[in-house]
Amino acid sequence: MPEENTNVGNVSQHRYEQIVAELREIVEQQSRSQFLIGDRALEIEPMRPSDGRQEALPGRDLFTVRQALATLAEDIGLQRSTVENARWTASRWPVEHRRTGVSFTVHRVLASLPDEEERFAAIRRPPAGKARWTVDDANRLVGRQVESPVSVQEKVTAIHTLARDEEVAAVVTSDLLRRPTVVAQVNADDKVRVVEELTRDETVAAKVTTGLLRRPDVAFRAMSDNVARHQVNHAQAERGRQAREHFEQTSPVAPVVRRIDRTVEFLDLVTACHSFVAAAGRTVPGLHERRLGEDERTIVHQNVARVRATLDWIETAVDTGWVDVDDELARLLRGE
Repeated sequence: MPEENTNVGNVSQHRYEQIVAELREIVEQQSRSQFLIGDRALEIEPMRPSDGRQEALPGRDLFTVRQALATLAEDIGLQRSTVENARWTASRWPVEHRRTGVSFTVHRVLASLPDEEERFAAIRRPPAGKARWTVDDANRLVGRQVESPVSVQEKVTAIHTLARDEEVAAVVTSDLLRRPTVVAQVNADDKVRVVEELTRDETVAAKVTTGLLRRPDVAFRAMSDNVARHQVNHAQAERGRQAREHFEQTSPVAPVVRRIDRTVEFLDLVTACHSFVAAAGRTVPGLHERRLGEDERTIVHQNVARVRATLDWIETAVDTGWVDVDDELARLLRGE
């Protein structure tokens, strides 16, 4: 109850208590009326199992039962659903277990408790610290959503219910993600999942990735991942290939450049051979009267095999234009 000498709304404490007493009597009368409607509906159509095991829930009775209840509802000026709910609730609460001072709505909510003993015991015991049952307390006990959420989980459930509409959910999510204190409380795995969901669109993903890779620490960690590094290298090569194709297809000087490219490739190849021969000419004489160890000889032989395979590859490419690398040569070039 509110404290003495304070108003409740626009009325004094004393007047508020008068109104509460008056309305409780009205609610009690309504509860008796609704139970009476349910009892009379039960008299017309007793509860019957819908599947041979359980009593039918409101709206799931046999067609003939629904017809009779619809006729009764029409004759007394109510909706059929109101009569069905009253009938079902009355069936769950024998007269001796109905509680004075507890609204019909609370009886209806607690009626969903499947175990009779639990149901009848629950209505006799209001929640701890409460003198009377409230509808929220009843919903809380049976696991339904409450009207005035108190706990974190109840508030989360209420938000999910309100955000079932996709547009509402989008606005709520955008607003929440702008609150640093909220984002800070989300664990790393959930943050990753959020980012993945938000970047399903390729344009968004590209923009976000570009922004992140401008951060040195992020770029370093990302490139420490072998798959990520491979994808970046592949993307760079692919972009170069696409740029070259576009140039060759659209530029009027492409034929001249292609001739120059071939000349440059030729010069590069001759230079590579000359460099190898010159390096070998400087190095091999230094082995005079020096005996390499077994491990050293093994390493040199492996590298000579790689050089020999590479030379064969060069000759094949020069003679035939075929530059593909077979699996065995690829392994040699990798040093495997």
